Amino acid sequence: MTGTADDLLKLDAQVCFALHATSRAFDALYRTELRALGLTYPQYLAMLVLWETDGLTVKRLGERLRLDSGTLSPLLKRMEAGGLVERRRSREDERSVSVHLTEQGAALRTRALDVPRHMLASTGLSPHELADLRRTLQRVTEHLDAATGSAA
Repeated sequence: MTGTADDLLKLDAQVCFALHATSRAFDALYRTELRALGLTYPQYLAMLVLWETDGLTVKRLGERLRLDSGTLSPLLKRMEAGGLVERRRSREDERSVSVHLTEQGAALRTRALDVPRHMLASTGLSPHELADLRRTLQRVTEHLDAATGSAA
């Protein structure tokens, strides 16, 4: 940020607000896109992770999604009630629970393929520009995590 001291306290000068506004716009479009799939945005994110790697532990899934167990457990409970996933307790370690896609959850992947394509088209960015933006945001996140002592 550059400019006068007064400029530093202007809303439009805040990167965090630009990110917040963008996030809200993404959320609104995702709500529309995901309605046909019967998913909320957090459920969609969980499905993305499970479509990549089925059978993750709840702990690892929470790490990937940057969600604590108090947020993740109710989310998984709703997904399980919807027939998308099942939770299984480990036979080796009763404290460990893994999350597995059901047949219905795995089949939903095919229907979800158009979501990222439509989201990309809606951004007005090229695939290259969007990839650059994602890399920049990941770098910012890493630095902010380091500044707060967080680890994801």
